[in-house]
Amino acid sequence: MNARPKKSFGQHFLHDRRYIERIVSAIAPHADDFVVEIGPGEGALTLPLLAAAGRLTAIELDTDLIPALQARAAGVGALHIIHADVLKVNFSALAHSHGVPRLRVAGNLPYYISSPILFHCVEHFAAIADLHFMLQREVVERMAAAPGSKVYGRLSVMLQLACRVEPLFEVPPEAFRPPPKVDSAVVRLLPLAAHERHDAPAADVHAVVKAAFGQRRKTLANALKPLLDSDAIRRADVDPKARAETLAPADFVRLAKMCTGV
Repeated sequence: MNARPKKSFGQHFLHDRRYIERIVSAIAPHADDFVVEIGPGEGALTLPLLAAAGRLTAIELDTDLIPALQARAAGVGALHIIHADVLKVNFSALAHSHGVPRLRVAGNLPYYISSPILFHCVEHFAAIADLHFMLQREVVERMAAAPGSKVYGRLSVMLQLACRVEPLFEVPPEAFRPPPKVDSAVVRLLPLAAHERHDAPAADVHAVVKAAFGQRRKTLANALKPLLDSDAIRRADVDPKARAETLAPADFVRLAKMCTGV
């Protein structure tokens, strides 16, 4: 028996076998991979991922879905379900407790909290090998946007400073039950290696990016006034008259270093 989707959890259950197979193929799980699925729902992705990897940890907030999911997984592999809000799950501790260097994370994310989940995952990128997410298409476009794009913004910069963003394919509304009112897309995130990551203080990068995009119409000289003066912006090799959407992610790193004089 299928579960009734709950609006309060933003549930849209994927049911189209063609797209389920495409997502599983994109993830390409191997035996003994430690896969973590966010929001397994009815198990459309859970079961084929579990069959391929042999074990899987699922994070599910809706207690009504858990018994049926456990029943469906019986005999398929070792399924461990964490009943929790994903924003409160420590991925680094999860990897450490299971003795694995890095996790493989996947999920059909609730669209209304997708950005907080993405930023939460970024905090644990050292313990994550890759991520494959189903998201609202517009969010994926923002994640992968280049400088100068109308959708380039805080999400674009913060993710691209932490990982490679690879949009994979779109998924139409009719592939879900109930159909969402927006188009969806699958994206792959590959955390940067330690030597590829920037060396600016994370708090300063966050502050600069947030201030710069807080009022997009303002020049950097005005938007960053609480943090940096025009001379400091020039020393970062950035034009104070420029606007945030024209800067590459690396430009924000140099600006962040000016905050502490690095």
